[in-house]
Amino acid sequence: MAVDAVMILDDLLPLDMIGIKKVTGGALEDSFLVAGVAFKKTFSYAGFEMQPKKYDNPRIAMLNIELELKAERDNAEIRLEKVEEYQKIIDAEWDILYDKLEKIHKSGAQVVLSKLPIGDVATQYFADRDMFCAGRVVEEDLKRTMKACGGAILTTVADLNEKTLGSCEHFEERQVGGERYNLFTGCSHAKTSTIILRGGAQQFMDETERSLHDAIMIVRRAMKNDAVVAGGGAIEMELSKYLREYSRNIAGREQLLIGAIAKALEIIPRQLCDNAGFDATNILNKLRQRHAQGDCWYGVDITKEDVEDNFKACVWEPSVVKINALMAATEAACLILSVDETIKSPKSGGTDTSANNPYVGGGMM
Repeated sequence: MAVDAVMILDDLLPLDMIGIKKVTGGALEDSFLVAGVAFKKTFSYAGFEMQPKKYDNPRIAMLNIELELKAERDNAEIRLEKVEEYQKIIDAEWDILYDKLEKIHKSGAQVVLSKLPIGDVATQYFADRDMFCAGRVVEEDLKRTMKACGGAILTTVADLNEKTLGSCEHFEERQVGGERYNLFTGCSHAKTSTIILRGGAQQFMDETERSLHDAIMIVRRAMKNDAVVAGGGAIEMELSKYLREYSRNIAGREQLLIGAIAKALEIIPRQLCDNAGFDATNILNKLRQRHAQGDCWYGVDITKEDVEDNFKACVWEPSVVKINALMAATEAACLILSVDETIKSPKSGGTDTSANNPYVGGGMM
């Protein structure tokens, strides 16, 4: 799914064009990929049931205006002398609202999205004219829809025309779990994708989202840099073997340093075994044997609880990721070793140092 989501994007592989939405309920296997924009429909007024839920080649209006009657602010004051003047104010408010709705309808838009609320009057107005509307759309989703479908986000209905309206091949409102989701597919202006995750607990879905984000970043990196190495601890074991052999030809303390780095690299496959519940000692012994025989791509196989040629098994990692990880680890180790002295505050230490401190206690003599 992560590979398909990245493959949908254009050559620049923009990360902001991949959306991840989480819907509580169902199993993880119920997650699916949308080749377009998808976002949750927020609160709707009565009348939205009468609106069509599917369109082919719709025109999309994206707004940042309120389409409802609002009460005046608490500190607003209007002084009137006649009852007729109050009725004129009420009529003017309705005329302004209906004028906005009429301009939206005449623009040819079939789907109306707004960052701000769309009231019950506007919802019923659009339903009577076979139009779909959704208010309180999240700004990030609205901007991604604009990039994918074209058009512009307007703060006035006076500028609605063919250039400011977006379009897509298919629009559908679908029930996903307990939520209603708006799906825009076949977007012509920019390629985008949305992954809808399903799961039982919110904590489980949050962890899945973090893992999925890491997978997406690795796929993007692999597509930008085509040099790959075998994963599953294979490259770490091969580097460890090489460094152990190289350290035997070095005299002096440098041999211990190189040997320590070789030992540290074996932590990666050992941790993979521990996470999968395997016998790490047994797996590492098998890996050392394989790499000593020249099988440089052998790593941990979590599906068989054994070792496997991960390059043939298509368990790959971008080489640039490994290079950056090794550089960062080396720089961090050098930074720690360069610190020759640390100063600790007596208060933070939690120990009583008053006996050795001449400035605590009796004062000056």
